Amino acid sequence: MANVSTKDGTSIFYKDWGPRDAQPIVFHHGWPLSADDWDNQMLFFLGHGFRVVAHDRRGHGRSLQSADGHDMDTYAADVAALTDALDLKNAIHVGHSTGGGEVARYVARARQGRVSKAVLMSSVPPVMVKSDKNPGGLAIEVFDGMRTALAANRAQFYIDVASGPFYGFNRPGAKVSQGLIDNWWRQGMMGGANAHYKCIKAFSETDFTEDLGQIEVPVLVLHGTDDQIVPYQDSAPLSAKLLKRGTLKSYGGFPHGMLSTHPDILNTDMLTFVKE
Repeated sequence: MANVSTKDGTSIFYKDWGPRDAQPIVFHHGWPLSADDWDNQMLFFLGHGFRVVAHDRRGHGRSLQSADGHDMDTYAADVAALTDALDLKNAIHVGHSTGGGEVARYVARARQGRVSKAVLMSSVPPVMVKSDKNPGGLAIEVFDGMRTALAANRAQFYIDVASGPFYGFNRPGAKVSQGLIDNWWRQGMMGGANAHYKCIKAFSETDFTEDLGQIEVPVLVLHGTDDQIVPYQDSAPLSAKLLKRGTLKSYGGFPHGMLSTHPDILNTDMLTFVKE
């Protein structure tokens, strides 16, 4: 297995496929998953001649289940350690959900020449939790409920999320994929309960407003209008407005996990963007 060690000694697992001299695309997964969630996209872009890289966030998948460091600053620092170790230049960073927040925090701080473009898909920025500054956000009780369910019975909670709102399988007439449900559960249960528990605060309460405003490279913002995890109106349109070079593309009726339910559409749109 390929791993890189961070400053605090945390071992981060990663995949690195394709020609070393090709333009790299780095994929950042959502909570509580792993690099495996991007298998379809990695194979697609590999087939188009790109170098594709994806890592398991600390405490997730095959990376070390560290006791701490489960916050966006550390996640971004871990990405910097990976991109430095692989010497990735002119890279395109693609983040889904929590991974979108990770991308925003990393890209805003990345050294010159490291990043050429970014994609935020079904992503948590600008900020999820409701407050006086963010009246359209979700109440803190929503995230408290997630923590309670995770602590009580993580295995059942992950089945419920995957078979319900994540992929929109709870909608009338939805075409349910048991394979997607099982794979979501498999990825989730590979990671650490402590890391997943603490990550809920990181993805729900971190404010990425300043990060978005500092990003200089073009960013494509992709979001489904029927996202039951990260509500559309309080995320994608707001992020696109805060970005200096942001482009919003909305998908009517698509769920949070649209990268897996509609990969052909999403892959084609991302390919068009990265080739522009």
